[in-house]
Amino acid sequence: MPVRTAEARWQRSLQDGSGTMQVGSGAFEGRYSFASRMENGTGTNPEELIGAAEAGCFSMAFANALSEAGHTPQEIRTSAKVHFDKIDKGWTITQIELSTEGSVPGIDEATFKRIAEDAKKTCPV
Repeated sequence: MPVRTAEARWQRSLQDGSGTMQVGSGAFEGRYSFASRMENGTGTNPEELIGAAEAGCFSMAFANALSEAGHTPQEIRTSAKVHFDKIDKGWTITQIELSTEGSVPGIDEATFKRIAEDAKKTCPV
């Protein structure tokens, strides 16, 4: 398995600065700033990218688990809500909530949920 890379660049002070984040494959590059992280400013932020990574990883793990159980999915859609909260003197991710929907022919809701729970254990992110 190849080693995955990413790079972040930041210029100036925390509150007045800005930067870019990009992935090694070149598939994504985005600007970020204090406002895009702590307020509702334009751009991305590290927590948003962590949420995308978690949602993507889980969707792949779930699709694999469904297929191994004989239920080939047509589509899996996972959204993530990343909670970034101040704890004591610092900030931390306190929770990541995933919500998943899917189009899986011939599967009942109980089986869908059971396989989803099992898939949570196989996502390395």
